[in-house]
Amino acid sequence: MKTVTKSDLASRRHRQQGVGLVEIMVSLAIGLVIIAALVALFLGTSRNNREMATANSMIENGRFAIQLLQDDVIHAGFWGPFVPEFDDQTGSTTAAPTDVPSALPDPCANFGSWNATYRDNLLGLPIVAYDAGTSVCGGIVSDAVTGTDVLVVRHLDTCVAGETGCDTAVTDKVYMQAGQCDTEIGMYVLEQWDASSVPGDFDLTTRDCTASAALRKFVSHIYYVRDYAVTAGDGIPTLVRSEFDLTGGAPAHLAAQPLVEGIDGFRVEFGIDDVSSTGDAVDYTAPIVWDDPETKTDATNRGDGIPDGQYIHCGTCTAAQLMNATSVKIHVLARSREPTTGYVDSKIYTLGSGTPLTAFGDGFKRHVYSATIRLPNIAGRRERP
Repeated sequence: MKTVTKSDLASRRHRQQGVGLVEIMVSLAIGLVIIAALVALFLGTSRNNREMATANSMIENGRFAIQLLQDDVIHAGFWGPFVPEFDDQTGSTTAAPTDVPSALPDPCANFGSWNATYRDNLLGLPIVAYDAGTSVCGGIVSDAVTGTDVLVVRHLDTCVAGETGCDTAVTDKVYMQAGQCDTEIGMYVLEQWDASSVPGDFDLTTRDCTASAALRKFVSHIYYVRDYAVTAGDGIPTLVRSEFDLTGGAPAHLAAQPLVEGIDGFRVEFGIDDVSSTGDAVDYTAPIVWDDPETKTDATNRGDGIPDGQYIHCGTCTAAQLMNATSVKIHVLARSREPTTGYVDSKIYTLGSGTPLTAFGDGFKRHVYSATIRLPNIAGRRERP
């Protein structure tokens, strides 16, 4: 039997000793440092991701608003084969035009009051802008953000009613038909469709003077910035649109629907074509005057499709100015979806030639988006080869 000595016992006691208090405290301190670093990293990453999402939403809202407006504005003045007499520069008539726009038509006028003059003004002024402070379309344009604009865009649907892939004509909706037969050139019908009395008013024909001319739905959109998105008082400035359709069985502008949230500013400017290619002032109330009556290449008192001078803000523009609008500049001020902690927006924003917007002083980040849009349906009629 082996004898256990004192040295063996001492050695065993040494091997069985645990971790001391100092070592435990050092380990805890190191662990806490590591945890704090991980928490700081997580918080920083979360904050950065949130800021990126906020910035992306602002960029997305601004670009989407511009693209949406551009896609509609570019169709302004599309009336199918119809060309207003005052804008017909083919030289087919030597008389003074009879349909020169005389006034800005109320876009929300009761359909029953649409007379021949009103219809001519609608077709001759396919794009109009008002200052949000202007009284227009009461009951439709409401709660507009101060300092923004109201934009009205009018044209025909690019789809021919009843053709493959297009909706069929709907009773009581407003459609337009333009005559193409030799005896119908310059004639049009802009009325409610009544399927029970076809052709009724819509009796114009194509070039063969036999087949019925194409039927296209009349489109009118009103854009403006409202001070709320869905619920009044929610504080989210939103680009909204009112469409011309049926309400209660009658054609009229419907209540505005939200399109893009976070739009703080909206301004529209027009490029006016009021100087002819020969440098003379345009005058559509008079017959066309040709620089060379034989070649008829340049009209001295008609526009050439190119904007002259600076773009102007049309809060109070006249029919005489807007009938010559061949280009549009649109400015949109988009803001982030959520405010940024610790950020104060002290910037001053300029939307075109207007008075700069004063600093908002809140935590939202903002950016201005702009686009210049040529109006091909108007400018194209005035260009000479």
